[in-house]
Amino acid sequence: MESLRSGGECSADLTQGSNSSVPAQHSRKFPPTLRFPNARTPLILRPIPPEDDTEERLLTSAPRAQTHSAPDWDPRIPVLTAKGLRMPRRYKTILLFGAPGAGKGTQGKILGKVPGFFHLACGDVFRSLDMSSDLGKQFLAFSSRGELVPDELTIEMWRQNMHAQTVLSLYKPHVDILVLDGIPRNVNQAKHLDKHLDVLEVLHLVCPDIEAMVQRMRRRALKENRIDDADEKVIRKRFEVYDQETKPVLDCYPKEIIREVNAMGSPSEVLQHVLELVVPVQNKHFRNPLTS
Repeated sequence: MESLRSGGECSADLTQGSNSSVPAQHSRKFPPTLRFPNARTPLILRPIPPEDDTEERLLTSAPRAQTHSAPDWDPRIPVLTAKGLRMPRRYKTILLFGAPGAGKGTQGKILGKVPGFFHLACGDVFRSLDMSSDLGKQFLAFSSRGELVPDELTIEMWRQNMHAQTVLSLYKPHVDILVLDGIPRNVNQAKHLDKHLDVLEVLHLVCPDIEAMVQRMRRRALKENRIDDADEKVIRKRFEVYDQETKPVLDCYPKEIIREVNAMGSPSEVLQHVLELVVPVQNKHFRNPLTS
């Protein structure tokens, strides 16, 4: 068993399977596991303790040479300290925002293929969760009853997923802009995420013709054989929930960083306008990932 120990917030073990030998001191309880489609082995995360400023105070009061080797430390880069792996304070982020069916997932997936952008959807967080872990069991307890997952649990799952993505170098905070869609879903989540995200831009995919959006969602649901989601009443209910709970999230961010994109065009047309807005943000905050 190969292991990467990060004694600050958590440690991550890469194991070849359940038959791997486990040291006696770790045999009491297996930590949560995150599984990624392209990874050969699951990532096992030890619980991350509640955040406080103890480590921050220790790091700022200690001599620089003891906390990192680089003379000009970039806060976006994970650093191995005496207390373990210190993760970036706040991720440089672009939020994809819009009503159901606006194309957030489509545009996010395309951006995620472009060097310098890392896309993560809220659904990916849920799908990568090991349901046998403590977090997974809590998630199942709510989802099996048809209840919404509490905001605190959602943010904790997202936080551990981001930690795993960074440890595995799938997401590199000093090179990549984080592109999020599907989170935050409400004002409370936005407040919880504020200490984790440095939101550079909010791309609001605008749908001026609601009736056209309803028909688009019906066609998509039928194409994907999701019959229940093709029910027009269900679709309109999703729009009502969006207006009541999600749309107010826009008020949490400065108006000057909210940029509107008409979502009614073809995916390529929408992408063209999206790139016109996100490329200047990338150039302002990051070097060219192919030349740096």
